[in-house]
Amino acid sequence: MRVLLVDRKESLAESIHTTGIFVRRTFEDFNFPEACLGPPVRHVTLYSPKRRAMNLESSFDEFRVGRMGALYLHYLNECQRAGVQWSPSTRYRGSEDAGAVSIVRLESGGLQWSVRTRYVVGADGAQSRVARDLRLDTNHEWIVGVEDVYTGVPLDGPPRLHCFLDPRLAPGYLAWVVQDGEETHLGVGGYAARFDPLRALESFRASVADLIDLSAARRVERRGGRIPVGGVLRRIADRRGLLVGDAAGAVSPLTAGGLDPCMRLSALAASVIGEYLKTSDPATLASYSGDLFRARFASRLWMRRLISSIQHPGLLELGCATLRLPLLRRAAAHVFFGRGSFPDVGLQTAPGKTRPVLHPRAGQITPSS
Repeated sequence: MRVLLVDRKESLAESIHTTGIFVRRTFEDFNFPEACLGPPVRHVTLYSPKRRAMNLESSFDEFRVGRMGALYLHYLNECQRAGVQWSPSTRYRGSEDAGAVSIVRLESGGLQWSVRTRYVVGADGAQSRVARDLRLDTNHEWIVGVEDVYTGVPLDGPPRLHCFLDPRLAPGYLAWVVQDGEETHLGVGGYAARFDPLRALESFRASVADLIDLSAARRVERRGGRIPVGGVLRRIADRRGLLVGDAAGAVSPLTAGGLDPCMRLSALAASVIGEYLKTSDPATLASYSGDLFRARFASRLWMRRLISSIQHPGLLELGCATLRLPLLRRAAAHVFFGRGSFPDVGLQTAPGKTRPVLHPRAGQITPSS
């Protein structure tokens, strides 16, 4: 297959939008270059609105913060070595159905041009223009997040993920500090209609001065963006194209973690596209339906609704107090350390039919026959 990869940025290492936290299941199941991952994190501290702390510790390396610029460039290099054509500084302007192909309109260097393609893949974020042009489902619920990335912050103790629950500071989500001994990420997230993200970030930074010492720190980057939290969309593929990542709503509604779903859904997408272009069988696309995943997210969608409805700090304080009870403490640990972020799906083919298969355990996602 001939593949054209388009991005509006000149370099994939600029204007990064994600914190880059990879969970254990992801870095165990996918082959990441070691130099592109920070030191492992086993400790999590959860803070109530009154800053009462609950410490959780895993016996495994649970999180690693990706050095996302280097990671993007690594995978871009792999693409180009495989023969992918790379077009940076190129904007997507739209696409039209032309029967057996789509006409995709692009713009770069002030010039507009177009390509004919058998299949379009939209990886263009929470407000996907590709989704609208393909008449696929689009996201309607999201939170916004903003964070600063620092170097030179002293680490007191082991690498740790600090999570702060406070509806005044981060309505509907949380504020966070991630320290792995090399980088420190400090950010806030929540529903845009309920807070000013930049003002909340400044307030949060001042409030954690006793927790982290930024006096000699150097801010190297500010990141921000929209995070869909409505669950995987139902209609994410048709005969013209499909969606991956945030464009498909492939983000945990509860934790807003999107890297593991993105990796797994993209691996499935590669299998589905290859099979579809080889056979032209529309049944192949049925294995790339959001309905396949939504049932697995039912409890998280319910918990998302519950969390978004809590706007009084006292209620959240009470909820945090109950989490310190032994039984619920185990539930809290499962949220942070569980391995159920996204189901594994393989494409199983047999004479005359193609069907999706949900795998109960993590593993590679490849076509099997």
